[in-house]
Amino acid sequence: MTDHSLDLHPALLRSFLAVAETGSFTAAGARLGLGQSTVSQHIKRLEACIGRRVLMRDTHSVSLTQDGDAMVELARNILDANQRVERFFTDKQRRETLHLGISEDFAMSRLADVLTAFRRRDPHVDIELTVGLSGYLYQRFDAGEVDVIFVKRKPGDKRGRTAWRESLVWIGRPGLHVPSDQPVPLVAFSPPSITRSLAIATLEAAGRDWRLCCSSGSLSGLQAGLVAGLGVAAHSSRLIPAGVVRLSADNVLPPLPEIEFVAIGPGATHPLAMRMVDMLVGGYEDLVRKGP
Repeated sequence: MTDHSLDLHPALLRSFLAVAETGSFTAAGARLGLGQSTVSQHIKRLEACIGRRVLMRDTHSVSLTQDGDAMVELARNILDANQRVERFFTDKQRRETLHLGISEDFAMSRLADVLTAFRRRDPHVDIELTVGLSGYLYQRFDAGEVDVIFVKRKPGDKRGRTAWRESLVWIGRPGLHVPSDQPVPLVAFSPPSITRSLAIATLEAAGRDWRLCCSSGSLSGLQAGLVAGLGVAAHSSRLIPAGVVRLSADNVLPPLPEIEFVAIGPGATHPLAMRMVDMLVGGYEDLVRKGP
């Protein structure tokens, strides 16, 4: 009797899912750390193995066939099952923990995508996640309490890899107007906060009076103060929270300086941590390309 069982190597399925989720052989290769030609070979081997086309591709686009659409869930189930088997039979002593610090004001932007990709590549690693203000995370990193941080760069600190650079903007409730003859009502993170320090320094350099009308140690508190119309805040234009907008030029507020978002790790002596740095920078580069 002929054996018609399929031998689907996990690498083929991982490449297929990466293409299906990114819509691009190039992006799939970047996610998996493979060359585009290798990803293409994996797809061809998968299609030969199952005897069906899973992708329709031309010079401009990649899309799933009907069989490819069905294969997405099947491939995820197979890979999940493989991971469960591996976890069950892997010695617990092999598990590692990576201590990761993420600045609160952009923790929800693409962090989930990065963590998903990292878990697929390093399923034996557990993540201990700390979310907080950049100044606090610098303190934790310098004390050796976290392995990797993704933060706004401190003035004068040259460490880390730049994910993106941009000028901060003034944000507030839609329609909010700040009279030029009155102190600027400032909504800011509690110290130590890099954006708070930059906002105050900018106002004072411009000779504008200001008053701190709301201070919070969390993004949700900052957002609530802004949505309530208590004042204005300095913030990344790419990470503006819901219910808040970039203020119009009618407010005549002084332009804010540039700021960098960086991933900082311990260096080559900790390859696991540096793989996370690579994924963090790559993930937020995607965010920059997509825009606000």
